[in-house]
Amino acid sequence: MTVSETQSLRKTDFPADFAWGTATAAYQIEGAVAEDGRSPSIWDTFSHTPGKVKAGENGDVACDHYHRWEEDLGLMRALGLNAYRFSVAWPRVVPGGRGEVNARGLDFYDRLTDGLLARGVDPYVTLYHWDLPQVLQDAGGWANRNTAYAFAEYADAVAGRLGDRVRGWITHNEPWCAAFLGNVVGIHAPGGQDLATGLLASHHLLLSHGLAVERVRARVPDARVGITLILGPQQPATDRPEDVAAARRGDGFLNRWFLDPVYGRGYPADMLDLYRPHAPAFEEAIQPGDLETIAARTDFLGVNYYQRSVVEHAPGERGLMDTRQLRPEGEYTAFDWEVYPDGLREILVRVHQDYAPPVLYVTENGAAYDDRPTPDGQIHDEARRRYIERHLAACRDAIRAGVPLKGYFAWSLLDNFEWAEGYSKRFGLVRVDYGTGRRTVKASGEWYGRLARGEEG
Repeated sequence: MTVSETQSLRKTDFPADFAWGTATAAYQIEGAVAEDGRSPSIWDTFSHTPGKVKAGENGDVACDHYHRWEEDLGLMRALGLNAYRFSVAWPRVVPGGRGEVNARGLDFYDRLTDGLLARGVDPYVTLYHWDLPQVLQDAGGWANRNTAYAFAEYADAVAGRLGDRVRGWITHNEPWCAAFLGNVVGIHAPGGQDLATGLLASHHLLLSHGLAVERVRARVPDARVGITLILGPQQPATDRPEDVAAARRGDGFLNRWFLDPVYGRGYPADMLDLYRPHAPAFEEAIQPGDLETIAARTDFLGVNYYQRSVVEHAPGERGLMDTRQLRPEGEYTAFDWEVYPDGLREILVRVHQDYAPPVLYVTENGAAYDDRPTPDGQIHDEARRRYIERHLAACRDAIRAGVPLKGYFAWSLLDNFEWAEGYSKRFGLVRVDYGTGRRTVKASGEWYGRLARGEEG
């Protein structure tokens, strides 16, 4: 089955209470990295380390959202969106990592929340989108169990301040990236390259998720709490047993390593067997009660989807994975990511059937393209518009297959700091001129807004 594209999309294809939103992350848009008591994060340190980020760029100013947030909320209102997913910067709220809460840092998110609600936009708060306070990294980062307890305290502080108005809470964004890209592959902060450290980080990230669920619910009894995972189908290049096994390993690495413990199954046995010889202390770090804490009841699962993987068995490649990722013929984004909308339908149906979360959201989906203004200042990004349309069609087809999908958050509201790629990759529905800060809604944003308002796309 492939995504049905023969019917034009309509708002009525989706539930009446569907969240039509966009998403951002604090370090990627806020700037103001040394204002109002904010301390350095691991991404401040990483991006200021020569050779880590393309062109030596950093998030010191980014989109200057910290000062231009009212303008950005006005864009959402003009587009007719009803939901916004943003992240809170831990080093703004608890600059020391633990201990004293910085009221000025929370004040910003207080204003932001009130501003959203005044414009008819529901806030969805992500507590962690990779900006760990550097002071905690200096004490071992996510490989240190104490960081999980620090996160629970920070979550309690944010929920205590915003919980009277915010109902949608996401503990973590893509813990796979935080654990493995940051501590094993080394292309994200803090830039480590050690499997044992990455595995410990993954466990403490998940432990902190469970602890935070408890803290948020204690503060906000009617909260809707979940976690966002980056997921994608892992497809074998052929039906040869060795390729099927390679795809299974890829699925364990990206998908099951996080899905299984969150849904009460513990860590997948096949991956533990694979990792054990290289990280023998990992299982010793799992203390009594940890797996029960990680499996705390959640109200929804957030799915971030960008691409599938087609893999074949390749001894010695990708470390322990022994796999090679192929490049199928087809359409690709400026990030060289394959455009494969049916992978979104496939992963949503699979998660629904295998794990049965009560509600799902697509909490990120989008594409980078090299769109440029025309002489009249407009951005006719037809490739991005078509990308979003096709992935929303995949969402529609998943809903028709019985998936309880309740929202779609396009990545991203604004062009922004794209991590190790600096400002070279633009994902926004709104273009940002990084010299002046000027915002310009792209054609894709106008189209998405018309669909969200109930007009024909």
